[in-house]
Amino acid sequence: MSTADETLGALTKRQLENLCRVAGIDHSEPARLLGEALGAARDRPLARPPLWPSDVADDATPIEFSVQVDDGGDRHLRVLAETLPAEPGPAANLRAAQDLVASLAERYDLPLDRLRAVEDLFSPEEPDGTFSWWFSFIFDSAGPPRFKVYFNPDVRGPEEAPKLVEEAFNRLGLESAYPTVLDHAKRRESDRLTFFALDLDRSPQARVKLYVSQYDAGVEEVELAASAVPGIDRYQVGDFCRLLAPGTERFPGRPLVSSYSFVEGDREKPSNYSIYLPLRDYVPDDSVARQRVRRHLRDHRIDPELLDEVIGALTDRDLSAQPGMLAHVSLRLSPDRTGTTIYASSEAYGGTRT
Repeated sequence: MSTADETLGALTKRQLENLCRVAGIDHSEPARLLGEALGAARDRPLARPPLWPSDVADDATPIEFSVQVDDGGDRHLRVLAETLPAEPGPAANLRAAQDLVASLAERYDLPLDRLRAVEDLFSPEEPDGTFSWWFSFIFDSAGPPRFKVYFNPDVRGPEEAPKLVEEAFNRLGLESAYPTVLDHAKRRESDRLTFFALDLDRSPQARVKLYVSQYDAGVEEVELAASAVPGIDRYQVGDFCRLLAPGTERFPGRPLVSSYSFVEGDREKPSNYSIYLPLRDYVPDDSVARQRVRRHLRDHRIDPELLDEVIGALTDRDLSAQPGMLAHVSLRLSPDRTGTTIYASSEAYGGTRT
């Protein structure tokens, strides 16, 4: 519970330290990176309005937490963030993001060759859309943090998004990637390109990812989207949707999101598929969301107590008061493993819907 004079940085640092204990991770480096990512918003009292209407979370909080769990039990903690300058605006926010990348690359010796190959596409002088670049920081107990940058395909306007994404794939040597997405996920006028993302590491498993928001989609549309990945059971996607949103034939609120990961050697087909379900739009409150997610975790042989640990790390509010703290849940499918990610809001500004 926050106090009237608490800052955004102080609240989210405490929440992050709690989550680090849940994930079995030392909190010192995550807390440092969180403070840097918040930028000028870090020391802003919560009693004041948000510095910028960030679209990261429903209440304009510029960060979101998530915990990824493989079916084998391995845990990873993630922070999604939009870094903000003292005088935010579309162009200033982009510059702040570029400065943060440069600082992180120097400190952690990050490879920027793929980012440099596409950077100009997503860096206009006058950015359009709700954001330009976002970041995620991924932590586990096995090594240093890992980093990912998200670009906005709409940054030059929605009408330019398909050309930008296709060109970005082509520059990265993935000429077949965009046609695959068109065949499986972006088939309708209401399907929108949401994020183009890059892992900033040297691993052969470093990903190029594309996210597609499938507005007013039904289960059949996302099962078809999943079928782009060879060797997975696409019907798991339907089971996932029916469990978390029983009785929902189509998803008219916040959309289902399909994402594809392409790694080194993926010339024709993506290596994995993820479905993201915006749970807060399809439950009456977070107590119902908790029940459904616990059942999903049990079905995947994951200890459901993990969910309660995550909730307890972030809030002590009455879960039946409103939805939104459990923002969305994703299921990741690849031929050799599956995983679940729970996305949870800080609710620093009350968690009210936008």
